[in-house]
Amino acid sequence: MTRISGRVLTWTFLLVTAALLMLPIALAMLGSFKTNQELNAGSALLPQVWQLENYIYTWKEAKFSIYVWNSIIYSVGATMTTVIVCSLAAYAVARRTFPGRKLLLGVYSAMMFIHMGVLTLKPAYQIMVTLGLHKSVLGLIIMMTGAGGTTFFILFAFIRSISKELDEAAMIDGAGSFYIFSRIIMPLCTPALGVVGLFAFRGAWNNYILPLVFTMSQPHLQPITVGLTNIRYGFGGAVQSHLMLTGACISMIPMLIMYILANKSFVQMNVGAVKG
Repeated sequence: MTRISGRVLTWTFLLVTAALLMLPIALAMLGSFKTNQELNAGSALLPQVWQLENYIYTWKEAKFSIYVWNSIIYSVGATMTTVIVCSLAAYAVARRTFPGRKLLLGVYSAMMFIHMGVLTLKPAYQIMVTLGLHKSVLGLIIMMTGAGGTTFFILFAFIRSISKELDEAAMIDGAGSFYIFSRIIMPLCTPALGVVGLFAFRGAWNNYILPLVFTMSQPHLQPITVGLTNIRYGFGGAVQSHLMLTGACISMIPMLIMYILANKSFVQMNVGAVKG
């Protein structure tokens, strides 16, 4: 009886928590189908007339399709560079001994608790200006590359859990470091790469300050986060809250797809943690 009561309480808590988390999303989706006047009045939960034109106007007239496409380019590019940089760094630290290794681990550990975004924004922009990349897609992708401590340590811990006997056997057969990294270590790190890729994609997709600074003079390169602020004001300077909610709902779709694709990686990571 006690066991059944515990399960009921657990499921009740989980259902209530899920409902509270989903409530803002549901309200945003319903608000995206309302007129601006109806939304600001807040008289009814459901729209009186479902305004499908909000999505058509936001996608075409407000040029939201350009913002979405730019965000996809930035996010995919930043995800690829993040996975490459962090996996190479994690492999070198986990499998090699070199001067300054412990210092590097200490710096990475400290960086996990310090947010350097505001402090590094100006010097990073100056570097991109010097390289002539401050008005290009490549420059913004480089700046969005998230080689942070959390990403590094996820891959570092996963690579360390792989037996070194695999490396030694490959070396006996004449394999080099790059072959071991690309053909042995990386395929075994697929769950960790999926989780890291999801975090990197989410960070790039939700980034606002960097794209705002880098695309201030290049409106056609602006991503979805900056585009949402652009469609806030419509004709006559009135706040277009319904269009902002419409844009926010559109922006959630790619992230939901990424979470669905990476769900298997999360499950595999959790199973591995339980076994360990």
